[in-house]
Amino acid sequence: MNNLHNALKEKVGFGTAPLGNMFREVSEEEAQETIKTAWDQGIRYFDTAPLYGAGLSELRLGKALSNYNRDDYVVSTKVGRVISDEMEEKEGLFEDARKNKVITDYTEDATLRSIEQSLERLKTDHLDVVYVHDISPDFHGDEWISKFDEARKGAFRVLTRLREEGVINSWGIGVNTTEPIELALELEDANPDLCLQATQYTLLNHDRALQRLMPTAQEKGVGIVVGSPYNSGVLLGGSHYNYEKAPSEIMTKVEQLNGIAKNHKVSLKAAALQFSTAHPAVAAVIPGSTRPDRIKEDLASMKTEIPASFWQELVEREFISPKAPLPNKK
Repeated sequence: MNNLHNALKEKVGFGTAPLGNMFREVSEEEAQETIKTAWDQGIRYFDTAPLYGAGLSELRLGKALSNYNRDDYVVSTKVGRVISDEMEEKEGLFEDARKNKVITDYTEDATLRSIEQSLERLKTDHLDVVYVHDISPDFHGDEWISKFDEARKGAFRVLTRLREEGVINSWGIGVNTTEPIELALELEDANPDLCLQATQYTLLNHDRALQRLMPTAQEKGVGIVVGSPYNSGVLLGGSHYNYEKAPSEIMTKVEQLNGIAKNHKVSLKAAALQFSTAHPAVAAVIPGSTRPDRIKEDLASMKTEIPASFWQELVEREFISPKAPLPNKK
């Protein structure tokens, strides 16, 4: 993980799921400008996946990063999806994606094929970090355990071998729930060293991760990358929570958080980022955006002074756990 540590500025990387036309169609010009802005602001860790736009995010990232020295940045992508030449109609999060069919497959052969495809789209000869993507209940329901087992026998072994051979530096699991990472950390035949945990260690949602995932990760020496620190944008005034339409109780909670933040003259974006990065198990946080100015805001937010009274009120009013490590801001 040393290469990731060296690549990070203010513990912030850049998540490129939105550049795969998540929620809306993003022009090529806007996508390239966003990545260039991230680079110009000093960001050197970029996360992507085949799922994001059926390869679109990887293609856009590869095009942008080909302008820079490969040794100057860290890129992570994911396995578990193979992009087919067959076409299909899209719906849901990526309805504006490329039309290529996305095949879910965690076997050894599919893992190697996925990596080969990603290398080509990213215009690189090696990957720094590879996550096994979405072996979790939110994607597979009751079938998630069988998918996890398929990955354990396939993807986990392939990635362990590739790490031992020096082809990749780190591997882990990239999911929106905590259970798959918790399970992997207890397995004797799996030894991930860096995992991506989205939506579950945020201002809005952190209890389970705090109680179960983070202590085990620290004990095992496994770094946690926090994805979706704004819970799909709802913390910043958006209408999505964890990639779905936000329920009314979440909107009410955000409204209350905004009120507290306003009283303390605190930016909720700054509070969200600083909270997610305050835990010692967290290696990085990777907010995503398609707006160049938002990236500048993210980095500035990490330096914003937040009064201790703000955190104290959140604890007292039970918005955050009293056991959560808080930013060392006065």
